[in-house]
Amino acid sequence: MNLIFFVLVAAAFLSAAWRELTEIGTDTQPMQELSQAAISSAGSAVELAIGLVGVMALFLGLMKIAEAGGLLTVLARLLRPMMTRLFPSVPPEHPAMGAMILNFSANILGLGNAATPFGIRAMQELNKLNPHPGTATNAMALFLAINTSSITLLPTGVIALRASLGAAEPAAILPTTLFATLFATITGITSALVLQRFFPPPAAAPAPETGTEPEAGSRAEPAPEARATGEPEPAPEAPQPMGIEVPSEGYPGWVSALVLLAVLAIIPLTIVYGQVVAPWIIPGLIVGFLLFGVARGVRIYEVFIEGAKEGFQVALRIIPYLVAILVAVGMLRASGALGVFVGLMAPWTTPLGLPPEALPMALLRPLSGSGAYGIMAGIMQDPATGPDTYVGLLVSTLQGSTETTFYVLAVYFGAIQVRRVRHTLAAALSADVAAVIAAVFIVSWLFL
Repeated sequence: MNLIFFVLVAAAFLSAAWRELTEIGTDTQPMQELSQAAISSAGSAVELAIGLVGVMALFLGLMKIAEAGGLLTVLARLLRPMMTRLFPSVPPEHPAMGAMILNFSANILGLGNAATPFGIRAMQELNKLNPHPGTATNAMALFLAINTSSITLLPTGVIALRASLGAAEPAAILPTTLFATLFATITGITSALVLQRFFPPPAAAPAPETGTEPEAGSRAEPAPEARATGEPEPAPEAPQPMGIEVPSEGYPGWVSALVLLAVLAIIPLTIVYGQVVAPWIIPGLIVGFLLFGVARGVRIYEVFIEGAKEGFQVALRIIPYLVAILVAVGMLRASGALGVFVGLMAPWTTPLGLPPEALPMALLRPLSGSGAYGIMAGIMQDPATGPDTYVGLLVSTLQGSTETTFYVLAVYFGAIQVRRVRHTLAAALSADVAAVIAAVFIVSWLFL
């Protein structure tokens, strides 16, 4: 992100400087416009974050009730039968299985902050099963491919931003997000399973025969606790979020299958009746989460307040990120460089249903979550491309159905010092491409 931020600002400055020097004698003042854009964009970023505080507090308060009521554990039990089939190399009772299940459950609910500790824990546990330290296993590659496909079924953060910007139907992106994230997940899983055949792990060094000395320059693989200097050391244990039960067993397979079929059936229903259902989604979510909390014996008011406090803090914490990216994009737009880029790409992307205004979002999403979020916010703030236009709906769907691929790989592999990622990146990027294609298709079909 350091390089991206610098390139955006430098490109804006150089473009404005070139215009300033070559357009002498005209009424244009590119450098003055660049200065004004930087200052006004910084103010807009703060205004945006302040407007987001209330809505973010509402949604995180509701999610806190669901978490306290054990919804995360319920989802984990539903996922367990499918996970044991997807990851046959991981023993069902191994801690890695429980951590992966909780990570996916948190992602499904849009609890990104809770998902990350579970994901790091899962990678550390998977590394204990790794016969080749420093090289990604098939299970690691599949786990991260699913993670980067963004299996979020409830994009609360995007819905909250749309609501804060005055969208007529903030939850109108729910059916499009479900559609795109489903295709991204299927593509990620398929790619990981297919590509693992073409990227085999390194061959294990043959163990020396009993009673013989190893040949010069060779050695047997040391035990994990006695690895030689220079090999990756296991990362320190990641703290596990408290109050979350790691299920030792799941629901019967037929229960999980029925729930999966129900979710798959909901997707076409939300697409067909999305315009009718959209006004009911937010009131339904509020009442549904409160009823769930009451049924599970949760003190819903106190827990909601606790979650709302976290929402307030989250909204304030993103101000610096929004300022950075919105200033960079605002300067790029004022300098004319963004207009040149859009003009060059428009003939290629517009026929495919991807407007050039949304292209920077699609390109930046795998690289930087905060950067993509800032671009999405800037697009929806612009009156020409507000939250209810095709472009606004498309970037909202992209944000909710894709993930920050390079960040996820860097954090999770960095936690266990894996340097040879094998087919992980290819599988993850294929999921990103599938999400973009699916988002363009479904948004075009429903809203054009």
